[in-house]
Amino acid sequence: MDIRTFKVAGISTDPKGSTKVRFANDFVQRIKTLNMRKHTDINLIELSQPMNKADICDHLLSLDNFQTEVAQSAISQFVKRNVSKPAVEITETPAETSITEQA
Repeated sequence: MDIRTFKVAGISTDPKGSTKVRFANDFVQRIKTLNMRKHTDINLIELSQPMNKADICDHLLSLDNFQTEVAQSAISQFVKRNVSKPAVEITETPAETSITEQA
C-alpha cells in the first residue's frame, strides 16, 4: 500500500465527466492545476494533519460536504480499487489430545 501522506484532499470532475478523489500537499497549486485542466465541481479541503490515502478516504466519507451521491461513489470506488485490505494471518496450533485407558 502507498505510504505517502497528504495535507490536501477532495474530489473533482474532469472534462470527460469522471469524478475522482484528488490528493495533494499544496492547496493553491492543486486548485491551479485542476482549473488549468478544466476540472469542474472542485471540492478540496486542507486536512488538520497529514494522512495516508486510506485514512483520508475514511475521513472524507464522514464529512458533510462529501455526502452527495457523486462524492460518496467516487470515494468508495477509489477505496475499492486502490486501498488494499489487510492480510488476515491464520496461525494453526495443534490441538492437545489425551488418551485415557479404560479398564
